[in-house]
Parts: sequence; C-alpha cells; structure tokens
Amino acid sequence: MPMRCPWSEKTAEERLYHDTEWGVPVADARKLFEFLVLDAAQAGLSWLTILRKRENYRAALDGFDPDLIALYDDAKIAELLANPGIVRNRLKVASAVSNARALLTLRDQGKDFAAYIWDFVDGRPAQNAWSRQDEVPAVTPIAERMSRDMKRRGFTFCGPTICYAFMQAAGLVNDHLTSCFRHEPVRELGERFSLDAARGVSSG
Repeated sequence: MPMRCPWSEKTAEERLYHDTEWGVPVADARKLFEFLVLDAAQAGLSWLTILRKRENYRAALDGFDPDLIALYDDAKIAELLANPGIVRNRLKVASAVSNARALLTLRDQGKDFAAYIWDFVDGRPAQNAWSRQDEVPAVTPIAERMSRDMKRRGFTFCGPTICYAFMQAAGLVNDHLTSCFRHEPVRELGERFSLDAARGVSSG
C-alpha cells in the first residue's frame, strides 16, 4: 500500500481526492472558484462532509459557473437553503453568490481570477518538505495577504485559514508529506507549471 498523508487515510473518498486532486496545480478559473466555494462551505465542518456533498453542490450551483451564480436572487438563495444536498447555512450560500460577483468585478477590471490567485505565489507553487502532519501550518503570511486582499475586493468567507486550505487544494502549495507517495509527483508538476502554458496561452 502506498504511504499517504495521514489525514487522507480514513475513507475511500478522502484517499481518492488526495491521490488525484489535492496539491495538483489548478489553472482553470472556474475550478479555482469551485475550490473557493467548497473550502468556504467547509468552515466548521470536516472536508469529508464537503466531499460527499460535492456533486450536489455542482448540480445546485450550475457547475460552479460564476456568471450564472452572480445572477442568483433571493428566491434562488431560498431554494438553495431548502436543498438538503448542500450545507444549508445562509451566510455560506450567500458567500457563493457574493464571491461570484466579486470575481466578475475583478474580471471587469481586467484581471482574470486564475491570474489574480496565482500572483500571490508569483505564478509558481510553493514546495514544502514536511515530514510530519503536525508541521504543516494552518495559516501562512501569503494566505493572510490573500485573505486581506480578497476581502478588500468584496470576497467573503475567505479568512486566512480558508485561504490556506484553498491554496493547498488548488496546488499553490505542495503540502504532501515527504513520506507520501504523491509528494514527488506533485513537486514535479509544480516545477513544470506555467499558468499560461496550462491554459494554452501563447507567450508570444
């Protein structure tokens, strides 16, 4: 059996997520928005709870399309709050809508959401080399800076802890333990990563 980060060993869902997604650099703005919504929904809950509701969220939130979510009105929010397949917390549901609107405002200002997020790490995933789970931080200065800037731009449910979990999920940082079988492959992905190349944008 491969060695994994200890947090992922409890269930098959967590193992699959750990083995295929966690820490892999994400260049797609919609996928980044998905992780932001899900990490905000996780606040105060286990990640397993959110993983098990992920497809319900995808169906309820129009595939995490920020252009559509930004149009949600009070009636749509009420519909979501009646949906047992997602976390029925008014503030968390409202944050998905306000964050979609903040993302569109950012885009209207000429800043792609993916480029904006990756600027916090200068376009390159941070490579850590933790040997024990208790060494992995819950917050870093970059996450604190991201949180402050996002709040200034109208994003909500984006405190430093949520921002760091988001960074870990979306591959802005490699926090797989050095004993984990995913540490080296994720490190190699990160060292080859280029936002423009990942999105098929010509540098010429």
